[in-house]
Amino acid sequence: MIHIKTEKEIDLMREPCRIVKDTLTFVGTKIRAGMTTKELDTLIERFIRSEGAYPSCLGYGGFPASACISVNEVVVHGIPDDRVIREGDIVSVDLCAYKNGYHGDACRTFCIGEVSPEKRQLVKVTEECFFQAIKGLRAGTPLYDIGYRVQKYAESFGYGVIRSYTGHAIGKEMHEDPSVPNYGKLGTGMRLKAGMVLCIEPMIAMGDWRVRILDDEWTAVTVDGKPAAHYENTVVVRTDGVEILTL
Repeated sequence: MIHIKTEKEIDLMREPCRIVKDTLTFVGTKIRAGMTTKELDTLIERFIRSEGAYPSCLGYGGFPASACISVNEVVVHGIPDDRVIREGDIVSVDLCAYKNGYHGDACRTFCIGEVSPEKRQLVKVTEECFFQAIKGLRAGTPLYDIGYRVQKYAESFGYGVIRSYTGHAIGKEMHEDPSVPNYGKLGTGMRLKAGMVLCIEPMIAMGDWRVRILDDEWTAVTVDGKPAAHYENTVVVRTDGVEILTL
């Protein structure tokens, strides 16, 4: 079921979205080579709780951590553990916060120290894919225009667009309908309505778009072992455009 948010609900969502934004800014000041992904996750949980919010990922479907921390070939849902973050890695940090009865959600991919030009371009293009996706986006836009724009831009660089995972609507639940794929045919899908709140999140691979799931049943890695990047924001669909709540 699709939930159109009232202005009151959107106002309630501003706080968890601000906390997500501020947490990711905080991560940017703390993430470094030599720390483990678990150490980073501990800092993230403390920060979110210090803002009077709850880390939505913790316990979601049995997920054991406060953030999904995905290094290099890990596309999404990396479980924080003893893996050491190293110089030259790219690290995607995907996190949600719950407050006021609503969730906020965003992701950034961080470059650690001296990163190869190829990895740095992948991170840059993945972020640009998000902004391509919201060009002209407003009430009345067909849903799959979002994925069309992501796919067209990413593939122009020879990258693979992940198909196994998508964006989604968000509100009282972390994942609501509809799903928001990062691929699609222009002019197709339901027409978006003002008040819809969506998480648009390009997940782009340097090579093959296919993924496999590790034995922990969470961690998704590229089948060819090449790196992937992830960029996400929570946005409100308006009559004349979108409002980004996590920037």
